[in-house]
Amino acid sequence: MNHSGRTPILLLSRGLDPVGTGRQVELAAEAFRAAGHDVVVAITTGGGACGGRLARAGFPVHRLSRRPRQGVAAAVELSRLIRGIRPAAVLAWGRRQIAVAAAARRLVPGPALIAVVGLPPRPGLETWALRGADRVVCNSAGVAGACVRAGVVTGQIDVVPPGIEPVAGSGLSRGQIAARLGLRPDTVWTLCVAPLDPAAHIDRLLWAIDQLGVVHKGLEHVLVGAGPLLARVRRRARLQCLAERLFVFSSLDCLPDLLPRVRLVWQSGDVAGGGCLLDGMAHGVATVAVESDAARQLVEDDVSGRIVVADPVSEFPRRALGIIEDDSLAARYGSQGRARAAAEFPAARSTAALLASIERALAGSLRRA
Repeated sequence: MNHSGRTPILLLSRGLDPVGTGRQVELAAEAFRAAGHDVVVAITTGGGACGGRLARAGFPVHRLSRRPRQGVAAAVELSRLIRGIRPAAVLAWGRRQIAVAAAARRLVPGPALIAVVGLPPRPGLETWALRGADRVVCNSAGVAGACVRAGVVTGQIDVVPPGIEPVAGSGLSRGQIAARLGLRPDTVWTLCVAPLDPAAHIDRLLWAIDQLGVVHKGLEHVLVGAGPLLARVRRRARLQCLAERLFVFSSLDCLPDLLPRVRLVWQSGDVAGGGCLLDGMAHGVATVAVESDAARQLVEDDVSGRIVVADPVSEFPRRALGIIEDDSLAARYGSQGRARAAAEFPAARSTAALLASIERALAGSLRRA
């Protein structure tokens, strides 16, 4: 079914950087356009580098709000955009974007709604929005089970694991990255990308950084994320005297250059798609994650990285330290991670499955009409 020039596919996302969910949005936009579709992108919040990257790649990009969090204004602006471009389908990434899309569709009925979720839905607005979607695309079987328990009809669910294709940087050297971020070029760097909300358990990451500072000097850690806990994280870093080795950014446009140069990508909680775990694997970077649905899906423990239990909390920094201090272990995990990303999570397979979900949603809309 080709809608080029007539009925676009509208991709809806919050402001993101080109790793994790942001990279999934970029890959989908590129694949859908290659398949002959008109693709329009709408972004519900301020921040993030993906909007600019997609605009430079030739996609029409609409910023619905400059606020840091989604709200009623984004739903109103989305309804106006839908009325103007009349998309065949809205593909919404993330629980809050799905709620925005569902609210906008109540104002302007018409497009099929495909919801892409990487975390179990929370009761209330998010569950209501998912139940009303034409298709629900879940990153894993675990998330699909949670959606069924929330009342989503099993026949409306597609399980589509994320796919990855390494994103190219702009050619910044290690020294240039260090100068831009305030890092020292001669230290070991780690990276975590996560929304700063309770589910991400950034407190575990801060504790791990504190412990690593005792046993290994010369480590610097980059944390990229926005959310309600941003101010608290920065305050706690100051109180724990971590500020000299923890660098917190709400958004970071040079992530594609930074990612291949870090020693370790780690994740301390439950984050949609594992944050940038899969991106790190694709670049051959070792990974460590506290056990979660996404971590179990992406990382093969002690083969392509480590999955650790949440308790005792000492396991998280201990496994990270093993990778930081052992060059051969880091190289082995990185090599196996790259191979696993290529074999198990190819971008083409993921985007083809997403497109198939859209086609099923459109066919269902036509039958109901």
